[in-house]
Amino acid sequence: MACDKPRQETASPMRILTDRSAVSRHSPSMRMERFSSLTTLLSGTVHVETRAVTVGNSTVHVRCWTPEDRLPGKVPVLLFHDSLGCIALWRDFPERLAVASGRVVIAYDRPGFGQSSVREDILPASFIADEGRTVVPALCEQLDLTRFVACGHSVGGGMAVHTAAQHPEKVTALVTIAAQALIEDRTLEGVREARTAFADPGAFDRLALYHGDKARWVLDAWTESWLSPAFAHWSLDDALAGVRCSTLAIHGALDEYGSTCHPEHIANSTGGQKVILEGRGHTPHRECPDLLVETISSFLVNIS
Repeated sequence: MACDKPRQETASPMRILTDRSAVSRHSPSMRMERFSSLTTLLSGTVHVETRAVTVGNSTVHVRCWTPEDRLPGKVPVLLFHDSLGCIALWRDFPERLAVASGRVVIAYDRPGFGQSSVREDILPASFIADEGRTVVPALCEQLDLTRFVACGHSVGGGMAVHTAAQHPEKVTALVTIAAQALIEDRTLEGVREARTAFADPGAFDRLALYHGDKARWVLDAWTESWLSPAFAHWSLDDALAGVRCSTLAIHGALDEYGSTCHPEHIANSTGGQKVILEGRGHTPHRECPDLLVETISSFLVNIS
């Protein structure tokens, strides 16, 4: 495709699955019941609450971080995870963002991921757009979430874009991190390589540490959806045309799943801003969390 640029090698986002410290702190064996705790991070204290939200026939695992020094009048940030992601794989990024921005940060495991309910269906080609039509309204209702910043990583960035377009009265700002805006050869090449890598039992077992018995479904939902002929002409164009809020597109210059044409397209389509992180790949929240938090917090300073 014309959008592609020469691919540069960088660390695969799969390597986050080898982070044993994240496993010990956020194991999927944690019970789904609601609980609260306090953690101290950086220069502030964060109140952490875990809840279960009902979405149709599914139970969705949700975690909220509320900073002790929460700024008045600032709406929460709702995080949308990537194709293999879950709350645990955000690591301490939500806590850092809560402290730095003075906002509540909310993350959840999509149905079929992490500690949320099992899914066994094949994802429809519309699954990225569907998130804002199905899960987000349930979260808003049960969490009393009337307005929020939509912030998503990778495919979660696409879900955040659709959510902003579908709910302009609720979304005050949009942030995408390493999001794909269209199908690019580099993206498909990366997915194929990942599918091959996960044929290694060790790699798959690490995925199962976060998703348990759902790991096979999680992997197939990613690889088979993106490599499906039905998905070949997918793009965010229609959704981007409907975005009315301030937008920031963040992307690593060495992202192995997409060139910088993606943030350029998102920013140009929304009249928003783009930030290219030099020397960084597909997982900025793991590779440069301080820089990512600073970039997002600065953008949100003048957002309600």
